Parts: sequence; C-alpha cells; structure tokens
Amino acid sequence: MTNGKHNGNDNGTGDGQENVPSRQRRRFPGISSRAYEHPADRSALVALRKLSGFDTVFKALSGLLPERSLRLLFLSDSVRVSDAQFAHLHTMLRDACYILDLEKVPAMYVQQDPKPNAMCIGLDEPIIVVTTGLVELLDEEEMRAVVGHEVGHALSGHSVYRTILLFLTNLALKVAWIPLGNVAIMAIVTALREWFRKSELSADRAGLLVGQDLQASMRGLMKIAGGNHLHEMNVDAFLEQAEEYEAGGDLRDSVLKILNVLPRSHPFTTVRAAELKKWAATRDYQRIMDGHYPRREDDKDTSVSDSFRQSASSYADNVRTSKDPLMKLVNDIAGGAGDLGGKLRGKFTGQGGQGNGGSASNDSSDRPSDS
Repeated sequence: MTNGKHNGNDNGTGDGQENVPSRQRRRFPGISSRAYEHPADRSALVALRKLSGFDTVFKALSGLLPERSLRLLFLSDSVRVSDAQFAHLHTMLRDACYILDLEKVPAMYVQQDPKPNAMCIGLDEPIIVVTTGLVELLDEEEMRAVVGHEVGHALSGHSVYRTILLFLTNLALKVAWIPLGNVAIMAIVTALREWFRKSELSADRAGLLVGQDLQASMRGLMKIAGGNHLHEMNVDAFLEQAEEYEAGGDLRDSVLKILNVLPRSHPFTTVRAAELKKWAATRDYQRIMDGHYPRREDDKDTSVSDSFRQSASSYADNVRTSKDPLMKLVNDIAGGAGDLGGKLRGKFTGQGGQGNGGSASNDSSDRPSDS
C-alpha cells in the first residue's frame, strides 16, 4: 500500500519527505508498462525497442530536435512543481511514481493556458506539463488520475515518440511548399498519430492504476469534454453517448468518423471513457490489482511476434464486437455474407438494405456516387 516514502531521484527536490496520500492505494513494484499498454501500442513499442540500431538513430536525431529549447522554455516561462510550488501536485507526482515504481521522478511544470491539457515530452528525460486550465478544472482525485496518466506515458517511453511527432508536425508545416515532401512527412505523422491515439488508451489505464478510482477517472474525462459543470452531467449518460457514437448512422457516418479522428492525437473523450470502463471490468485489470502482472525485468525476453499476434487479435476482436456500420460490414464480408451489393447500399443509406427489397430502389439517388 502507498503509505511510505519515494526513494527515487527527485530533481533536486527530494528530501525523504514522507508521502501520505489521502487514502491507501496498492503499489506495483517492478511493474512493466506491458501490464497496462493497449495491444496496438504495445506491439509498436516492442518492435521499436527490438529494432537493431534504434537507440543510435534516436541519439543522432536528438541533435535535430529542439528538446533543450523546450526545457529552457518551460524553465523560464512556466512554474516548476516542487515542495515550494504547487506542492499538492508534487505530492501526487511522487505518489504516482511510487505506485508505478518509476525510480526517477520526472520534472513537472504548470503552464498558463486556459485550455485543459497535459503532455509528457522529452528524449533523454521526460518532462510533464499541465496547464492551469486543467489544474483549475479537476478535483484532487481526478487530477491524481491525470498525473498517473502522464507518469504512465513516462514509464512506457511514450515521451520520445511524442517529441518526434511534435517535431515532424512542425516540420511538415515548414516544408508544405515542397512538392511530395510534405506528403511523405504527413504519412509518417498520420501513422504516428494512429499509434499515439492507442498510447492514450494505455496511459488512461495507467492513470486508473495510480488513482484506483474509476469514478474519478470518468469524472475527469467528462469535465474535459463538458467543463466544470458536474452537477449537470451524468456518467451513465456520458457513456451512452459513446455507445451512440459507435453504433449510430450508416457507412457515411463511419467514413466521417475516420476523417474526424485522423488529425487528432487523442481519441474522442467519450470513446476513452468507454474503453477505460471496459478495461476496468476485465480479468487483466483485476489480476494487476491482485499483484499478478508482467515485470520490468522480463521485458528483454518479450517476443515481437507474440506482441503482434496480441495486437492482431485485439483488432479482430474489435471488428467482431463493434457496432459501427463499417466494422459490421467488414465482419459480414469476412464471414462470407451473401448479397454484398444490397448490404453495401443499405449500410450507406441507413435503410437496412436487402438487395431486392423495396428500400433499395433503382433510383440513382439511392446509389453511392462514383465520383
């Protein structure tokens, strides 16, 4: 239980101060980030870590990235969390590192920005940044889940790839005038964003392991979506939105969902809430809480092929259980559904479409455009 001291390096502020959280929480000594990582996130990370020369490439790349500039910027124009500044956040940070057994406590800054946001960036050492909008929006338990979320990013090594994503996004803007150059960079950025959206689901799980209060995690996500009006919101109704978002509409809506999410680094908030609630009900989560989880010392023995199989299995399960019209169509095709043309018309028009039924007339307005 977390009622002891954090013995890690604390960026010059560690003084052996006893860490006494508001209530006891279970601690996970030696926990591997594989314990909470989303399968798609985990397979990408395992593959990158196993890649020959990966560390050398990133050390060379680090000379091009503005990491030193970022550190100086936050140091000079933000407030560094410590015993003397934002002490309650400092206690949460140390507590989160103690629970997830992260030996070195990352530097953490509060940045003046009314928009609620938090991030974990850095190549050599992760930096956690939270905005004043987020600090003012969330209560103690909700904020604890957010701090745990960012510490989860640090433990997984996500800060490295997030920094690269920021760099490439900025680079894409600078070379937008070069024919094909921007296209190549944006292809990498799009792939990184897809991975990063999955990494956010992983970090949400880490936040739950730190806070150990599902309702607080749900409230925090609701507030990020709808502001500080908790008395006007309801968790069950919020999760119903996620259900409606996934299942509603026809194939046109499925395409619009894909287009809407492509430029985003984070999944939509209702989707995150639904995914976290689903994971909290799994045996995997309960086993972690019971003390049975992958250990960091075994990470070197992790099989890339096993991780990819788990990722593929996860995607297959998502397609099989999804209520999204496009995913249901994919599942039908994989299952050898008959009358594909009729089903496709029905999915696009939202009419349930049988190939020869009255709802699928020969009028050209009922057919998808060829343009």
